[in-house]
Amino acid sequence: MPLRDSIKGFLLLEDGTLFLGQLTGQVPPTVAEVVFTTNMSGYQEVFTDPSYKGQIVVMTAPMIGNYGVNHEDPESAGAQVAGIVVREISRSYSNWRADGDLAGWLGPLGVPILHGVDTRRLTRHLRSVGVMRGVIGVGAEATAEARAALEACPSMEGLDLASVVSTRKEYSWGAADAPYHIVAFDYGIKRNILRLFEDHGCRITVVPSTTSAEDVLARKPNGVFFSNGPGDPAAVDYARQTIRTIADRKVPIFGICLGHQLIGLTFGGSTMKLPYGHRGGNHPVKELATGRVLITSQNHGFAVKGGEDGIPGAPDLEVTHVNLNDGTVEGLRHRSLPLFAVQYHPEAAPGPHDARPLFKQFLNAVRDDVTRSAATA
Repeated sequence: MPLRDSIKGFLLLEDGTLFLGQLTGQVPPTVAEVVFTTNMSGYQEVFTDPSYKGQIVVMTAPMIGNYGVNHEDPESAGAQVAGIVVREISRSYSNWRADGDLAGWLGPLGVPILHGVDTRRLTRHLRSVGVMRGVIGVGAEATAEARAALEACPSMEGLDLASVVSTRKEYSWGAADAPYHIVAFDYGIKRNILRLFEDHGCRITVVPSTTSAEDVLARKPNGVFFSNGPGDPAAVDYARQTIRTIADRKVPIFGICLGHQLIGLTFGGSTMKLPYGHRGGNHPVKELATGRVLITSQNHGFAVKGGEDGIPGAPDLEVTHVNLNDGTVEGLRHRSLPLFAVQYHPEAAPGPHDARPLFKQFLNAVRDDVTRSAATA
């Protein structure tokens, strides 16, 4: 049965493929890149992840919304997705932590929900053809207005969305008397990253994406973190000199997702857009040094070019992890500087916790640096 107040709606892809369903609320045509995620749960974290900025997200799990929403799980201050597409949205919810329903939460935020869609067919199409732009609109067929909006929608390639989602003012997270101080560049940082740094005894200063290296170094941080975020890493060209300057000072550095891609670009690598990206909580990644396989949470549409044998153009970088599905680079480290990064999300939220020890690895590098500095002072 359709939700109360639902009306006929559609998703039209730029290749002309049309998917029909039910739409919650009267909304103007919504255009964005259409992607899919394989997460079976954690939908509130997905919808509030800044890395999904500018995207319509297709949920491959058949029912969404059955445990409601709460005020503790969001990964940012609000919904980041442009729209969502689901097979079925639950008309009721049950969970001891819930304080509302999914549709009721997304409605006032202006996020359209297209439900009753054959998401299996849609996902198979995106896997075959590749992700592309799409428009969600009212009715059983696309109007001229919807087609015009779709035609005007920019491609994700060339878009700097990190500066769009980044904080405008710096802020602090964690106890003021914590033993270690980390400066985190916000390209679309998730709250669970900050929680985990706090759990490891850190005070975090979160700074805007365009903050200069000189400003950061003047704070004398024990470590610097480069966060996840949306858009094309090649468009975030202002970050490269900042990363290089901080790295040359031998400050311990850790990067995740977009931060990983920016580090790859900084040291001579290049990036590419994947056909349909990696999004979900079940992606297998191989740690090359040990042969150990991690099941990881991922959300990215671009990757650093290269593979198990290395990163072309970046001889100072060593590949540490590869994706077992397509062989793409999932981790790197500098051969002489205290710097490493991963493409996947060790903080998960949602997803498995296999990779959480990477936070401890970074803090070990921070402690070692603090000890060396104290010994030479």
